[in-house]
Amino acid sequence: MSLKKLWTALRGATNESLEAVADSQSIRILDQELRDAKKELQACDENLTKIMAKRKLTEAKTKSLTSEVETYTNHAIAASEKGDEALAIECAERVSELETNLEVEQSILTGFTTSEKTLKANIAKAKTNVRRMEQQIDQVKATESVQKAQVAVSSRHMGANTKVKTALDSLERIKQKQQQRSAELEAAEELANEESGSSLDAKLKQAGIQPGGEVKGSDKLAQLLAKKKG
Repeated sequence: MSLKKLWTALRGATNESLEAVADSQSIRILDQELRDAKKELQACDENLTKIMAKRKLTEAKTKSLTSEVETYTNHAIAASEKGDEALAIECAERVSELETNLEVEQSILTGFTTSEKTLKANIAKAKTNVRRMEQQIDQVKATESVQKAQVAVSSRHMGANTKVKTALDSLERIKQKQQQRSAELEAAEELANEESGSSLDAKLKQAGIQPGGEVKGSDKLAQLLAKKKG
């Protein structure tokens, strides 16, 4: 391999390694961002709860003031009809004061209602985005785990095939050695028999020349009849 090709290969391997590190770091960053976003959303929910509570209190105060305005208005009219102008004016002044307070509370209520509506919409959008991000991160992690498992299984399968082939080759060599050893033992036994004369004795015995050799049925019958006559 030329130096240029070697450098290209090394640079490619380095780039892949750096990309793998960067990808892993990116997932960790997204995990942290996701945790931070959830904390912020939790804080937003708490703030929304406070705003809703204040809006309800303001609503109750507004209703109370409205009721008081109506009550003192009726009192002012009743006092005027009875000819008690001083009391009627005092009730009218009270109505004016209550209406001023009511106007302030209604303005505050409008602000709380608007803020609550806006905050709810923004929180809903943020929660949707967080769920999408969480889903994508989980999907990436799951895919990464599956692919790593597939690579591991593939590598092990290739390694197992190599090991099995090596084992079969070894088994074949063992068989060949055993066959060679058996042949050598048989040859050694033949040589030993020839040296001791046992090989010749076996041939004579098989021919019926030596005692214990094979005897034909007719010869055996003649032997038995001879013994009886004797």
